[in-house]
Amino acid sequence: MQHALAFREDHTFTITQFTDLHWKDGGIEDQQTRRLIEDVLDAERPDLVVFTGDVIYTGYVTPGEPVCEQPLQAFREAVHAAEARGIPWAVVFGNHDTETMITRDELMDTVLAHTHTVTQRGPEGVNGVGNYQLTISGSDGQTAAALYFFDSGNLSPLPSIKGYDWIHRDQINWYTEQSWKLRSSHGAQPLPALAFFHIPLPEYKHVWDSAACYGNKLENVCCSPVNSGLFAAMTEMGDVVGTFCGHDHINDYWGELHGIRLCYGRATGYNTYGKDGFPRGARMIRLREGERSFESWLRLADGTIIRDQPEHTPGI
Repeated sequence: MQHALAFREDHTFTITQFTDLHWKDGGIEDQQTRRLIEDVLDAERPDLVVFTGDVIYTGYVTPGEPVCEQPLQAFREAVHAAEARGIPWAVVFGNHDTETMITRDELMDTVLAHTHTVTQRGPEGVNGVGNYQLTISGSDGQTAAALYFFDSGNLSPLPSIKGYDWIHRDQINWYTEQSWKLRSSHGAQPLPALAFFHIPLPEYKHVWDSAACYGNKLENVCCSPVNSGLFAAMTEMGDVVGTFCGHDHINDYWGELHGIRLCYGRATGYNTYGKDGFPRGARMIRLREGERSFESWLRLADGTIIRDQPEHTPGI
């Protein structure tokens, strides 16, 4: 890893989340995506970029539609704006990144060949590729915050269960082990942490149905039918204050459940479905050293900044 992540002198650390680029062939739609990414990065100048899955699209396309014939080249093009600016960047894989033509291991080889990525392959023997932890140093040089990244898979591995995959027990065990290690080296106190994955947890649906949320829910929450317990583990560990996913392109809301803010990103890519009146964009996240909270806002393709999203009250 080439970059050590650290809070700035003003004690802030800013992350840009791009999600669901669905890069295919470098055509017109992909170039729109590139311009959006470049504009956001030049305006916000983040300390870290996180791509939360479906960076490329290798799945079925309607005959006559663009096809991702060179997935590894497509990935390099998709992350080029961050790489060219020398901004540290991380990625988790989505369900469409490796549907055909390539494996997760092959795509990870391409990821790790980049100079400015902070992505890690993750431990062997654990489900998925790209389960890893990053830490952010504080003004005293000690670890002040943590970031967790999970491979949320593709489709259910069990024939008896239809739908999307889930974050598995061994991934959760890996997370709790890492969290305990950090806690034990910092006076038994949990450090503030964020978590990133592609497919939303079932709690994303629960929080919309049960608590005040802020933003838009314009499609169903396409989570796994299995609740494997990651959210419960995070509440027990007491470190994660926010989670960030993609997958559902026209949802961008966030809500708080048991002290954790569950946040959708804002879909970034033009080479995929969207909705009129719901422009592409990115979610911004800002941590402050020593605080167990974060700020977040949206930056849209036209430069609009949305800090206050519309409130949804369940049952109304």
